[in-house]
Amino acid sequence: MLELVFESFVGLYPLPVRHGMTIGELARLFNDEFGIGADLEVIPMQGWSRGMYFDATGLPWVLPSPNIPTPDSTVVYPGTVLFEGTNVSEGRGTTRPFELLGAPWVDAEPFSAALNELGLPGVRFRPAVFEPTFHKHAQTSCGGCQIHVLDRATFRPVETGVALLAAFRASDPDRFRWRDPPYEYEHDKLPIDILAGSTALREQIEAGTSAREIARSWEEPVSRFLRTRERFLLY
Repeated sequence: MLELVFESFVGLYPLPVRHGMTIGELARLFNDEFGIGADLEVIPMQGWSRGMYFDATGLPWVLPSPNIPTPDSTVVYPGTVLFEGTNVSEGRGTTRPFELLGAPWVDAEPFSAALNELGLPGVRFRPAVFEPTFHKHAQTSCGGCQIHVLDRATFRPVETGVALLAAFRASDPDRFRWRDPPYEYEHDKLPIDILAGSTALREQIEAGTSAREIARSWEEPVSRFLRTRERFLLY
């Protein structure tokens, strides 16, 4: 959950990283819960239900960003976007951004095997070696993994992203680094803290806390948010 002293272009209000709301529902939440007070009308969609991913709608996919090329990108993005706050490649400069993750110091085979031994739900990690054409480690061989989501219903993208962060840091603590500012118009706070909404995630990873324990620390504030969210859902 974002803490208010960490509001930025990345996030202005105390929401979970993965909130599960539509744009219209967020508009209602922001307007009422956070006191915007606009003269707002949201027109509900027709033919959509909350359990539908975009590729179930039959509508043509339009890239919301050059680095979100497919609906699969959006499934992993809530967790792997955290890598923008590190010196690990999040796959920019490849055809699978946010699904491919790697760094020059990582041996892909044992790295992926260790991740699979964690038994994270709904996902498998395939060893991968890639060379980004641009961005971090451009033209440099990076070892790591490709994320294969096997079951969207059980997959936990943010917890998976945290497990990956911990694994990359543990692979070589001397070469792994949190990225320095500036980041998205913020010039003082660390990018990882802006992305996570507080210093807590970074401090937990540095302390060696497991991804499962870190996820448990979110449960109470996220439960409170879900109770608030109920008042603004349209579907």
